[in-house]
Amino acid sequence: MPEQISAVDRAWLMMDRPTNPMMIVGLIVLRDRLRLSSLRRLIAERFLRFDRFRSVPVRDEAGARWVPVEDFDLGDHVLRVALPDPAGRRELEALAGELASAPLNPGRPLWSFHLVDKYDGGSALIVRIHHCYADGIALLQVLLRLADPAPGAAPPEGGGLPSTFPAAGGLLERLLGQLAHGADLVEKGVHYALHPLEAAGAARGALGLAGELAQLGVLLRDDPPTRLKRPLSGVKRIAWAEPLALEEVRTVGRLLGCTVNDVLVATLAGALGRYLDSVGDHTAGLTLRAAVPVNLRPADATPRELGNRFGLVFVELPIGIRHPLERLYAVHAAMQALKGSSQALVTLGLLSIIGSLPAVIEEQAIALFSAKASLVASNLRGPPEPLRLAGVPVTQLLFWVPQAGSIGTGVSMLTYLDAVHFGVMADRQLIPDPEQLVRMIRTEFDRLVFLILLGAGSLLD
Repeated sequence: MPEQISAVDRAWLMMDRPTNPMMIVGLIVLRDRLRLSSLRRLIAERFLRFDRFRSVPVRDEAGARWVPVEDFDLGDHVLRVALPDPAGRRELEALAGELASAPLNPGRPLWSFHLVDKYDGGSALIVRIHHCYADGIALLQVLLRLADPAPGAAPPEGGGLPSTFPAAGGLLERLLGQLAHGADLVEKGVHYALHPLEAAGAARGALGLAGELAQLGVLLRDDPPTRLKRPLSGVKRIAWAEPLALEEVRTVGRLLGCTVNDVLVATLAGALGRYLDSVGDHTAGLTLRAAVPVNLRPADATPRELGNRFGLVFVELPIGIRHPLERLYAVHAAMQALKGSSQALVTLGLLSIIGSLPAVIEEQAIALFSAKASLVASNLRGPPEPLRLAGVPVTQLLFWVPQAGSIGTGVSMLTYLDAVHFGVMADRQLIPDPEQLVRMIRTEFDRLVFLILLGAGSLLD
C-alpha cells in the first residue's frame, strides 16, 4: 500500500510554482574525471537504498501518497551533459541556473543527477531533489553516503541517516513535546477537502499558530519594497563566491566576541546593502528579513527515514548599516534575541497544518509567509574531512535553497574542509548577474578584517 506523505512534506510539495520550482540544488566539483558508469553504480547501491527515491508524490483529495514507479529506470535520472567552450565557471553557473529553473518530470521520481564532463580538468555533478523528499540537512547526509568510506571504515548499511545533525535547544525540545499532540492529529490525515467542517477547524488552528507568530513580532509588517520584491520571471541565475577561510571567520568572531554565524550573516547583510545601493535602491537605515531554516531534530536523533524536520526564523539583516563593526554588532544582538525563541517550532507546526488544508488556504498562507522576508538564507555544516566519490577527490561542495511564494533570492552557506562556500540563486528580474553580489561578499569580509587589523593592538590588549 502506498505510504502517506506527511503533512509537512505535503506542504513543500504544494509550494511548487512555475516561477519557483521547489528543488534543492547541489553542486559537487571533482578534481578528476568521474565515469558515468561509476556514478550510476553509486546511486544504485547507496542512494536508492531509500525506497522513497523510487517513488513519485501523488496528490489527491485525501492528501498525498508516495507511489512506487514500476518501470523505474536509473537512466532517466542520472545523465551526462557537456558545457559549451570554454567550459569554465561561468558556463557551469549558467547550466546550474538553467537546471534550477526547469521543473522535474512530475511523472517520475522528483530528482536528478547531471554529470558534467571536462570541467576545470575534472568533473562536476549537479544534483536536484524536490524539497518534499527531505530537507537540506537530511539530503546532505544522504549525499555524503555516496562518498567513499574513510580508510578502515565499513560502507554504510541500512537506510538510516547518521546522527550528525546539529542539536535542537532544550527549549525547542520542550516546546516540541507541547505541540506533539496537535501535530499527531494533523499527521493522521483528516481529509479536509472532503470534510469542510474539519477543514474549518484546522484553519482555526492555523490562525491560532499565526497569532503566536504575531506575538513574536514576525507578522507585524511586511518587508520593505526593494528590487528583491519585484515580480518573478521564473528564470534563475546562480553564482558562487570564492570561499572564505573558516579559521579567519572564527578568528574574527573570537576577537569581537561574536559567533561564526554572526560574522557570516553580517557579511551577507553588508554585501546585500552594497549591491542594492549599486543598482539604485536606497538602503540607508534599511533592514530586511531573511527566512532562515532551523533544524528541529533532537540531539540524539538517528532518523530512519527522510522528510522535513525544520522550522523557520526571521532574521533581521541591517543592510543599511555601512560600517562593518556596527553592522556586526547589530546582527549579534538580533541573533541573541532569537536564542530560545519558539519561532522555528511554531512555523513547523503551521507548515504541518498548512499541508493538511485545501490548496486555496495554502496559497494564502504561503503569500503571508513570503511577504515577511526578502530572501531565504541557509547555513549547513558540511564534513571537515576531504571526501572522495568513486575514488575521485571532491574539491568543492555547494547548494542552493529553493524559495517559496514571491521570494526570489536564496543565499546558502556550506562549510567544507576549512572553508565557507557561499552560493546565490536569484530570479533574473531581481538580480540579473549574481556574480556581482558574490564578489561583494568577499569585499565585505575583507573590510571587516581590515578594520580588525587597524585596531589589532587594542583588541589583543
